[in-house]
Amino acid sequence: MQSWNDNAPIYQQLADRLASQLLDGNPPEGEALPSVRLLATQYLINPLTVSRALQSLADNGLVESRRGLGMYVRPGARQRLLESEREQFLSKEWPLLREKLKRLGLSAQDLQWEELQ
Repeated sequence: MQSWNDNAPIYQQLADRLASQLLDGNPPEGEALPSVRLLATQYLINPLTVSRALQSLADNGLVESRRGLGMYVRPGARQRLLESEREQFLSKEWPLLREKLKRLGLSAQDLQWEELQ
C-alpha cells in the first residue's frame, strides 16, 4: 500500500513517483502509461487525482495524450527528466549535503564512493 504525506498534494506526489519511473525507463519512450483506472486501483486513490497527476506530467512535456488511446511517454522525456533532476540536485540538494558533510567533518576519503557504472 502506498503512503502519502502532507508535504504536497497527492496528485503531485503521484506525478513525482511516475516521473521517477519514467527516469528509470519504465515505461520506455513511445510506450503507453497504465490507464487512469489501473493507476487509481494500484495507488488506492481517486481517478480524478490520477488524471491530475498525468496532466501535470503532460504540462511538463513528459507524456502526451492520444485521443482514445491513453497517455504515452514522449520522445526525449527521460533526457528532459535527467537534466531537470541533475539541476535540482546540484542547485538545491548538493549544497545542503555538502554543508552537512562539512559540519560532520567528513571528507571524500571518508565516503565509500563506488565508481558509477
